[in-house]
Amino acid sequence: MSDHADEVVVLEPDGLVENGIGRGAPQREQLHALLAMGHSQLERWFPGLTNELTEAGAQLGTGAAIQFYIDGALKTEVPDLRMIGATRSFIEAHVRRRLSDLPNVSIRAGQARDLIIKGSRVCGVRFSSVEGTPPTSTIPDGELDADLVVDAMGRSTRLGTWLQHHGWDPAPLDRMRVDLGYATATFHRGNELPGTVIAHATPGPASAYQPALSEPGALAAVEGNRWTVVLAGYTDYRPGRDPEEFLTRMRRCVAPLQMVADQCAMDGEVKTYHFRESIRRDYTRLTRLPGGLVAVGDSVASVNPIYGQGLTLAALQASALSAYLRRSAYPHSPAWEYFRLAGAVVSAAWQLSATADLAQPHVTGPYPQGYRLIRWVSDKITSASVIDPVVNQTFMDVLHMRAHPRNLTHPRVLLRASRVLLTR
Repeated sequence: MSDHADEVVVLEPDGLVENGIGRGAPQREQLHALLAMGHSQLERWFPGLTNELTEAGAQLGTGAAIQFYIDGALKTEVPDLRMIGATRSFIEAHVRRRLSDLPNVSIRAGQARDLIIKGSRVCGVRFSSVEGTPPTSTIPDGELDADLVVDAMGRSTRLGTWLQHHGWDPAPLDRMRVDLGYATATFHRGNELPGTVIAHATPGPASAYQPALSEPGALAAVEGNRWTVVLAGYTDYRPGRDPEEFLTRMRRCVAPLQMVADQCAMDGEVKTYHFRESIRRDYTRLTRLPGGLVAVGDSVASVNPIYGQGLTLAALQASALSAYLRRSAYPHSPAWEYFRLAGAVVSAAWQLSATADLAQPHVTGPYPQGYRLIRWVSDKITSASVIDPVVNQTFMDVLHMRAHPRNLTHPRVLLRASRVLLTR
């Protein structure tokens, strides 16, 4: 926004605290993944951010330092992958600091309460102050005028309610209940896993989801000489807060997590989170839309976090917004073109996560047309990606949102996967 506007005001209810931890995102303290595309997008908007993060203690993983396991088997290395090992609050604090340095951006403490709509466009927001928050700038209760309002309020956004209050339809909402639980714990990090920054393990085609055989989990080397470990499970197999149970499950996972469980001391408590459903709001299906309004991040789509797409999806939507504004779009007009650009990114992420979620026996749909064939092909590609570097390159490009999921069904990829599996 700062590249296209004279003044940008960020109305922030979470509190402008130094460590970046606020009240609005209860999952903030869970392990987050910044996929390769998200990393490159952040570096694009904040040049030099990677160096700042690593100098402050974050870990940069490339090549063999990033390990992906399917059904307990280590996949082939992808040399050009780059991922940051850092906590979400650490990344947020550095991004916020860089944002605050921009001369035409101000961050103010407050809670948006309603839109101001005049005629056919949004022209501002009504807000209230936030109690008990140490702000860098304060404003009294009142109104903020704006040529363009951006909803970045997350999956609990009230934008649809506000639009209805003013006589506009809310965006149609798609839901997929996944009933996922995950838990994160932190450990002291020594020299037990030299050269490892990220290790990620998921069940695959060789084992339908059976907790006793395939324990989903991940670890990341983060700032402060720590490991952050997350374990996940569906329905009644969701992980709890008991440290001993957490360690037991780690010892059923892949070797890096086993080693951390056996050799590293846990630091602090186990923190849990329950993700009930994936949701997306499709603004392109509306027949009318007020001008001067866009939405980004979880306000538009929030998908199963086990695939680590959330931060990267938000960064790509920010880039879509910049592309929309760069085309000399009049901000008072309905932002149809922006929602089409953002919708393409969201649809790709939704397709990837929904295809995998529907393999879980407790997820009952909705199933896309041709799902059985899609799932069968997906399983074969996944199996081939474990042992073939060419197939795995395409697979990981899609997983890291550097390529569209349709690349996995390109004839060259299908032929390569077939040959690999037949040879095996």
